[in-house]
Amino acid sequence: MLSPQNNQVSFTVRRYNGEHAAHAHGHAQILYALQGRMELEVAGRSAFADTSCGLIIPAGVTHGYMAQQDTRMFVIDAPAQAGVDRVKRFAVTPQISKHLGIEDGSAELVAILHAPRILTRRNIDLARLNAAINHAMHEDWPTSRMAALFCLSPQRFHARLLELSGHTPQSYLRKRRLERAMRLVARGQLLEAVALQVGYCSASALAFALKREHQVGARDLRHTKPN
Repeated sequence: MLSPQNNQVSFTVRRYNGEHAAHAHGHAQILYALQGRMELEVAGRSAFADTSCGLIIPAGVTHGYMAQQDTRMFVIDAPAQAGVDRVKRFAVTPQISKHLGIEDGSAELVAILHAPRILTRRNIDLARLNAAINHAMHEDWPTSRMAALFCLSPQRFHARLLELSGHTPQSYLRKRRLERAMRLVARGQLLEAVALQVGYCSASALAFALKREHQVGARDLRHTKPN
């Protein structure tokens, strides 16, 4: 492992758990989660790092953190230099992830420095979103209704959900609805009844969506083992 004290760069995977008081380093630190989530306070402002959002913390900037149990972070320690001299929240793109563990990680660092900046600060709790949708899946769920759960504008909610899940709000909703529909049909419920439960206007609309998204029909599902 290379040392930032020697004007080199180190790449490590570290496990975190619990809270750490505010501190600062003589080198820049770049991190994102491989598993779990880390809440941070950086120069007096709240931030976070998870599997879709990373953070650049410049040298000398005070920061503290609280990590979920068994959080694993990919951490790059780098000497102070242009490119890592400002706090930046960046999107963890496929271009970044594909370089993990290859050679010394330098390709990943280059990808991070060119990654899109994330401006949205407010978090989206996917468990809370899922619970709200599940409770009223038969109702209309425009993006504005989902965004209101987290006091976000529809535009910012759209951007953050896409970063977190890889789905737009309506794609995410459709995925949840069809997953439930497949479980219910596999348990023997009629397609007409299931359609109304999961927010489709008719059995034919649900059947079309299942064929389009999952290439299955009601008959196929009734011959599968229900979850």
